[in-house]
Amino acid sequence: MKTKSLLKIGGVGLLTALVLAGCGSKSSDSGAKKQTANWMVAANINTMDASKMTDLISSQNINATNEGLLQMSKNNTVIPGVAKNYTVSKDGKTWTFNLRHSKWNDGKPVTAKDFVYSWQRTVNPKTASQYAYIFTNIENADKINAGKMSPSKLGAKAEGDYKLVVHLIKPQSYFKYMVSQSYYFPEETSVVKKYGSSYGTDSQKNGYNGPFVLKGWNGTNDTWKLVKNPKYWDAKSIKLDTLNMQAIKDPNTALNGFQSGKLDFTTLSGTQVKQYKNDKNFHLYKQASIYYLEMNEKKFPMFRNKNIRKAFSLAIDKKQLANKVLADGSQAPKGFVADDMSQHNGKDFADESYVPSAVSYNLAQAKKYWAKGLKETGKKSVNLTLLSDDTDVAKRSTEFVQSQLTKLPGVKITNQNVPYKTRLSRSASGQFDLVITAWNADYPDPSNFLDILTSKNAYNNGKWSNAKYDALVKKSESTDAANENARWKDMVQAEKILMNDQGIVPLYQPAISTLMKSKVHGVQFFPTAPQWDWSKISIK
Repeated sequence: MKTKSLLKIGGVGLLTALVLAGCGSKSSDSGAKKQTANWMVAANINTMDASKMTDLISSQNINATNEGLLQMSKNNTVIPGVAKNYTVSKDGKTWTFNLRHSKWNDGKPVTAKDFVYSWQRTVNPKTASQYAYIFTNIENADKINAGKMSPSKLGAKAEGDYKLVVHLIKPQSYFKYMVSQSYYFPEETSVVKKYGSSYGTDSQKNGYNGPFVLKGWNGTNDTWKLVKNPKYWDAKSIKLDTLNMQAIKDPNTALNGFQSGKLDFTTLSGTQVKQYKNDKNFHLYKQASIYYLEMNEKKFPMFRNKNIRKAFSLAIDKKQLANKVLADGSQAPKGFVADDMSQHNGKDFADESYVPSAVSYNLAQAKKYWAKGLKETGKKSVNLTLLSDDTDVAKRSTEFVQSQLTKLPGVKITNQNVPYKTRLSRSASGQFDLVITAWNADYPDPSNFLDILTSKNAYNNGKWSNAKYDALVKKSESTDAANENARWKDMVQAEKILMNDQGIVPLYQPAISTLMKSKVHGVQFFPTAPQWDWSKISIK
């Protein structure tokens, strides 16, 4: 086997959304400093079950309280996590991870068997994990997920307590990124079995092997704590003792909390950004994420008509949405794959796969496509519901999209803004006509976006389907997997097919504008993964 060092990796760092901040206070206990951070998030936790997690907020909290084989770090590197080192075979298909002697928060050892159990549980069809597809390159994963093979046959084996051997179907250079993500985290086997279907539904029904332990979350509340985990293998490097979390949907409420000293971090929106962009506490972070409009082709067969889809896209002014409506640093998209995320031979993927007509605004042309589409589908008018979250940003987005689409003759749109958790559930079960949703990249490779719109992917909620697209994505992950030039070309062609066919309507690439107290140091933001290097954050 050929040893691979844990050094800098290509591509741009990883997915988005919260920023850490904090304020400190001195403790009289032996003169030690107790460091506490108080900051907001846009929604509450959906689940702490890594096998069932699908949303950003849950993932961020799982990343705070648990740890995988590797960790993302600054300057686009992976560094040791539970695995102290790893090797990759010459053919690129066998990865061997040598684990350190780390512990769960209850003092039990974290073993290779906990990783095997977790991965088997995720691909087991009984778990109904929407992230099962991400394991597809591990031997037998697809057969297991299809119910055709026992989970015990998964190509991940524990050789003793501290060696994990993973067998891949084909080489996968970005596998190092994937094992740093929450869906590849270990699960404490005894805890999962103890709580069964209620595992991960509140802070007590879980096991934690990361920097923090979750406290005070009952499954629905909007406040909780992340408390330093003394059992974490690198606890001595963790500076913060407590992270007080608050889910605040209203930006004015959050800003008031920051100004009054109750919050050390808040996100800004719209006019707030303009007001504070020159403030010393202001920070802007670009995200490797795309918000897009998904049309339910299963519920409304008319959306299978290409002219209808094109009409909807051309009727929405993406630049106005990003620059005038949101006005928070977001930008108009170039396509489905976020820009400044993946490069090959010095070229950005979003630039190479750019289809201007798929993200441009032209109401006159939209009306022509609309008339043609109505004639082809035998429709004269349509009454649709637009689903999205109930946050301030989501409400402004739906109101804008509504105003744009209703400029098409015979289109009536009713907005339906619901809690984040409800929107996720309705999207997954197909209970929508139109939905504004988002994808945040987990690792800096175009496949992370392209995979989710293949015909059978669990995240393809709109059920758009294109055989040529599916074939190219499959080719990039099979025949051309070991040929970077051919693989890149496959993915560029697939993105162009998606955009020319208008399978979805990209709306904007978000940025996160924040106010953060200057006393907070060591904050690291990864655009394509909701991870923070907790050990580097301190209060001064």
